[in-house]
Amino acid sequence: MDQQTTPARPAIPADAGRPRVPVQRLLLLLLAATAVLSGLDAALLRLGLGAPVEAVSLAAGHGVLMVYGFLGTAITLERAVALQSGPSRSTVWAYAAPLASGVGTITLVLQSTALPVPDGRMLPGLAWTASMLLLLVVYLRVWHRQPSHSLLVQALGAFAGAGGAALWTRGFEAAAIIPWWTTFLVLTIVGERLELARIAFLARGTEQRIVAESCALIATLVVTLVAPDAGYPLLGLVLGVLIVDVAVHDVARRTIRTTGLPRFMAACLLTGYAWAVVASLVWIVGGPALSGYRYDVVVHALTIGFALSMVVAHAPVIVPAIARRPLPYHPVMWAVWLLLQAGLLIRAIAGARGNDGAWQLGGAVDVVALLAFLVTTVTLVITAGRRSARR
Repeated sequence: MDQQTTPARPAIPADAGRPRVPVQRLLLLLLAATAVLSGLDAALLRLGLGAPVEAVSLAAGHGVLMVYGFLGTAITLERAVALQSGPSRSTVWAYAAPLASGVGTITLVLQSTALPVPDGRMLPGLAWTASMLLLLVVYLRVWHRQPSHSLLVQALGAFAGAGGAALWTRGFEAAAIIPWWTTFLVLTIVGERLELARIAFLARGTEQRIVAESCALIATLVVTLVAPDAGYPLLGLVLGVLIVDVAVHDVARRTIRTTGLPRFMAACLLTGYAWAVVASLVWIVGGPALSGYRYDVVVHALTIGFALSMVVAHAPVIVPAIARRPLPYHPVMWAVWLLLQAGLLIRAIAGARGNDGAWQLGGAVDVVALLAFLVTTVTLVITAGRRSARR
């Protein structure tokens, strides 16, 4: 891998034999898996397709399950692991963040299927808000150890995540607070890129400028709530500037010309940036996108096109840190990336043409892509572990 993409992440322990995965991590990974499977079930229901669990109220929770239940649990778990790897005193408390996120998932799923209750947002919403606030505390602890621009950007993302969860708990419609949810994902990932490829961002005050752009993005979130007609074009403009700034300075522009894992990661990163720019342009040109196909394109360009592309890119780095097992590169990963991009492209074009059938097909392809990603990741980790054990 290119030296500039070498991750600043906890190393896999070099104990004799195969190190055991801590039980708490396995349980938290199971909660994340519950969230993603429930979220995909809800996605099929929202697409108007058959799903294993036919629960209308579960379909309404698709967004929060994927953003906070799945990605939120994964992000807070990775941060807890990173904090625990440092020289600090006991940091087991950091696992309360992914635990709270998982509790929110289980609560919402139970309320949507087995135990329908009035005002079903309160308990899961409070759990997810607590998870984001605990994530902020984790960032504060790391800040005392080693301040950095990347950490500040990620903390701003956690702030947006806490605000989005709190607003959802208070009863705001998901369409109105999607900017808060997606800003949580965008700034977390931008901060990760600053951290993992820091050398590429050192020139000409780039890090300071990205922090300023991130602060501006947070400010526009408030404007989208109080003055949507002005807020959404402003949000799109600031988002576009931030994403282009990061993309131009990202080492992925060079590693795309290499081979193997660096090229695969670069392809995921660059397509992720491209989809984020698509979302920003929709907001700039069309203003508020609160329903219909424009809303669908914006939401999934940022969550699938940007966030999940970035997750797929960084999986070979993050999974070994959490699971204490290597995730070796395999060409089959390209199939996952291709399915993800193809499904979203079909969905976007079908939405622009008002073709419901093709729109459903694109959504179904992305569901398959995410399932393929999970199966591929687990298979490669298990295979690599068995191969290592035989040596």
